[in-house]
Amino acid sequence: MRKNARFSSLPTASGAIARAAYALALQARLDVGPLLKFSNLIPQQLKNSQFRIPVRNQIKFLSAVADQLPDPFLGIHIAEGIDIREAGLVYYVVASSETLGDALRRLARYSGITNEGLRITCRERKDISVKFEYLGVSRLSDRHQMECFVAILIRLCRQLSGLTLSPSHVKLTHRRTELPTEIKKVFGCNVAFGSDVDEVIYPRLAKSLATVNADPYLNSLLVRYCEEALSNRSMQSGAWRLKVENAIAPLLPHGQAKMEEIARRLGASGRTLTRVLASEGCTFSGILDTLRLDLAKSYLTEKNLPISEVAWLLGFQDVSAFFHAFKRWTGKTPKQIRLAS
Repeated sequence: MRKNARFSSLPTASGAIARAAYALALQARLDVGPLLKFSNLIPQQLKNSQFRIPVRNQIKFLSAVADQLPDPFLGIHIAEGIDIREAGLVYYVVASSETLGDALRRLARYSGITNEGLRITCRERKDISVKFEYLGVSRLSDRHQMECFVAILIRLCRQLSGLTLSPSHVKLTHRRTELPTEIKKVFGCNVAFGSDVDEVIYPRLAKSLATVNADPYLNSLLVRYCEEALSNRSMQSGAWRLKVENAIAPLLPHGQAKMEEIARRLGASGRTLTRVLASEGCTFSGILDTLRLDLAKSYLTEKNLPISEVAWLLGFQDVSAFFHAFKRWTGKTPKQIRLAS
């Protein structure tokens, strides 16, 4: 009984993105068996669109396919080719909205129907900000799914408005040191990697743009269906370990990844955070070390990223402290790992 309850709390997605990656893998004649096994997936889940897929498994599968193709921008390429209508009910309630602002607000409210591991927030001030946050899923392990979400959003806004509309800013928390020209065109603006938030920002005037398929009667009907679907789909926001990981990552370069600060941001006391982490069999320091190690391994694959900058990104005051910590974690130096990658 406990196992089933735990499994049912895992955030799931419709799986359209994973199925698009699966199709590309088959087209490239990859041996998909090991990739599915690595991602804890079975062929039936990707062949039948009626199956929902655990979000963390989808993230692992995208990463595995990207490595094997190889395609460092797999998520963006999927976003360019996927039929956005595969989002189903969520797509149609968004597309039938009267203005782009209405569409983005609908997207923010109902996106969880398609992907339970994603929370979208739409904020209107001097501009329109669309922020992406993961629930019950580690942001650290992902690059391709988030880039796919952002590229689909940009494509969707262009499709709904009928204009070559581009955001004024895009921010992503993971790091990239460079983008090819064709990928820059997808975003249509500068992308700030290594930010403290995943966010797409449009000028305020964009919210009043009329959508090309506005249908207020259909939209009203679909909103009722979405509200019903939303009320029937309840889930937990995820383990405390994941909440702590996601809170630590953007604070590392600023030297603010301290337990007291993380507890404050999560609305808990230091004592409470220690207790709930202990109930999950982990500690704050253990999470911090694991996170730093995983990030270090990822950063060291970026050949043009100096090791001194890697140390700074991980929150170390100097390179020697990073070397000592890395040697303690792996038994090797950062340079040895970089040369082997």
